[in-house]
Amino acid sequence: MIFRCHIFRRPAIRPCAALLAFAALLTVPLALVRAEPIVMTDLEGRTVTLEKPAERVAAIPIPMASILIAMGQGTKSLAGMNRIAKTAMLEGILGKIFPETADIRADIAGQNFMPNVEALAAARPDLVIQWGGRGDDIVKPLTNAGLNTMLILYGTEDYARRYITLAATAIGKPERAAANIAWRRSVEAEIGAKVRAIPPAQKPRVLHLSRAMTAMAASGRGSYEDASITLAGGENVAAALNDVMPVNRERIAAWDPEVIFLNGFEEELTPEFIYKDPILSQTAAARTKRVYKYPLGGYRWDPPNQESPLTWMWLANLLHPKVFAFDLRGEIRMRFRELYAYELKDTEIDGILRLPIHASAAGYDALRSR
Repeated sequence: MIFRCHIFRRPAIRPCAALLAFAALLTVPLALVRAEPIVMTDLEGRTVTLEKPAERVAAIPIPMASILIAMGQGTKSLAGMNRIAKTAMLEGILGKIFPETADIRADIAGQNFMPNVEALAAARPDLVIQWGGRGDDIVKPLTNAGLNTMLILYGTEDYARRYITLAATAIGKPERAAANIAWRRSVEAEIGAKVRAIPPAQKPRVLHLSRAMTAMAASGRGSYEDASITLAGGENVAAALNDVMPVNRERIAAWDPEVIFLNGFEEELTPEFIYKDPILSQTAAARTKRVYKYPLGGYRWDPPNQESPLTWMWLANLLHPKVFAFDLRGEIRMRFRELYAYELKDTEIDGILRLPIHASAAGYDALRSR
């Protein structure tokens, strides 16, 4: 754009100066002149508005803290998290990658995700993320306190993609979510295409124990674990159950699963729990050493999170080793570089895959460093 300045006879009047000042404004980045607000629709259909990307986010749902870290490649935007989320970070690799997570407050919610409004006020969040679909009791304390609140829903891959997108958008990184979702779609399509060619009779009978050490519970139809197992070519023996339901040893023995997956939440739970049990040790899974505990990466791999495609690859390799041969170690290394800007050591990958407790596990030799 060219501005033309004219010389007037009366020197006291200088219109060119105004034009030149306006031209100077055009060199200022647009974000500094006027930042457009971020307007989002959360998973309960509520409109959430941020005047600018959130600099401080309090994440009450357990998976959201690590998702925010992955979308921002750091902890800068995380002002508070669930205590269980912090435990996962400190138990796993994320606490090592980002040691400052030890100092992020984890008192923002109590039992059953009831918000601690006093702690949240002290955290000074621009945005609070809370579970939706669980009643007003855990939401109204937030809105009544004037806290900008975004609600998410749990349980399906569609929900996961939507709340990953919301989290990334809230902190001004929508392109990070787009990349994560493109990866998810690609891996899902690759596995799905091969599984569709596997005859039903060749799909192993699989059980996922979402709880084991106290009251046992199995992941049934409608659970995220059921969807992951089905995607990877397993037949869920608990498919007649709705979501997650209690089970006993006798029922598991009657199912006689060929593969048993153990949840990643019970820290002390290992395959030895199955192998030493008088009843469960008689299952086909125990006899063939096909008992596996879910890995712990940036978050536990059972629920939907930013690393879910790695879970699907892990499952596919173990359920159908003659069909799938994902280079899981290489994939983990590459994705940690993308998600967390961190270069993993071989010993750290061993830890993520829980190699020490899988010394005798069938198929785990393929996951060891060569």
